[in-house]
Amino acid sequence: MKLVVSPSVSEERLAKIRAAAAPMQVVNCPDEDRAAVEIADADALFGYLTPRLLQAAKKLRWAQSPTASMEKYLYPELVASPVIVTNMRGIFSDVIADHVFGYILMFAKNFHIYMRQQMQGKWHMLGRPENELPGYGGPGEVHPSDCAAITLADCTLAVIGMGGIGAETARRGLAFGMRVLGVDPRANLGACGLALAEHDTSVKPQAVELFRPDQLNEVLGQADFVVIAAPHTPETFKLFNRARIQHMKKSAYLINIGRGVIVDLADLTAALQAGEIAGAGLDVYEIEPLPREHPLWRMENVILTPHCAAASPRVPERHLQTLLENLRRFVAGQPLLNVVDKRMWC
Repeated sequence: MKLVVSPSVSEERLAKIRAAAAPMQVVNCPDEDRAAVEIADADALFGYLTPRLLQAAKKLRWAQSPTASMEKYLYPELVASPVIVTNMRGIFSDVIADHVFGYILMFAKNFHIYMRQQMQGKWHMLGRPENELPGYGGPGEVHPSDCAAITLADCTLAVIGMGGIGAETARRGLAFGMRVLGVDPRANLGACGLALAEHDTSVKPQAVELFRPDQLNEVLGQADFVVIAAPHTPETFKLFNRARIQHMKKSAYLINIGRGVIVDLADLTAALQAGEIAGAGLDVYEIEPLPREHPLWRMENVILTPHCAAASPRVPERHLQTLLENLRRFVAGQPLLNVVDKRMWC
């Protein structure tokens, strides 16, 4: 058997790949020209299976994508082919879920406002006059400054897409005492929690209320925080347009760490300018990099991060281990991890 690696990897990684793939021949290709020659009799590929490589492949059975996202990897000819495609989903689920709760906590405690005030040397507790110190109003007396903050245990979290990232986000929501609603095409009503348990068995069944995609608008009307953790598929392209956003509560926040094209950026901007939702936290965008002149940069109720939610020193090692495990499984004739349903993407 033969494995083609394209593009090439470092010698250190190559040595580990060869050990896991033994007794397969492993060819580390420096460019697509070499890969197009080598793939003719290859059984497996790690890297990008371009249309040129697919056409040159005569006996290819498996392609391991180096990424989790599939929208740029798959194309009609690959979908129609018998080649099994696996991806890297799951290796940064917890890392991205942590990023989500960075947004949520900032909005809940108004850090996005207080950070700006810090840069101005400004003491101003929301709900109180500037320079006033916090005070005690007596038992049962709720001050406007109390109402300026959000208690997460009083909130409903909606997670759109209950894959690995969505499951980890839901788990954190439950830990904060939030009511958690999940939207996923695999959701079975009446069996709440089962789709979640598929990804994370530590979450108790029935803990998350699951809904089908055709119930999305119903879910949006209940949520205080809406987190998009769905992949980019034909069904999710610009799923969040102006009309969809208007189903959210005016006090709610929209967070997107899924794919940029799921949210119509112009519609989101217009909705924020019109006060139709309270704010947004974005790590992915319809246009990347986001242009410097875009109005979102200047909105106080928006937190923008530069597509960095998956950054972690743990991710590269998980990436390598996923590849090595699938190589061992392929050689042994065992089921592969993270097999992609190619039909979902094209």
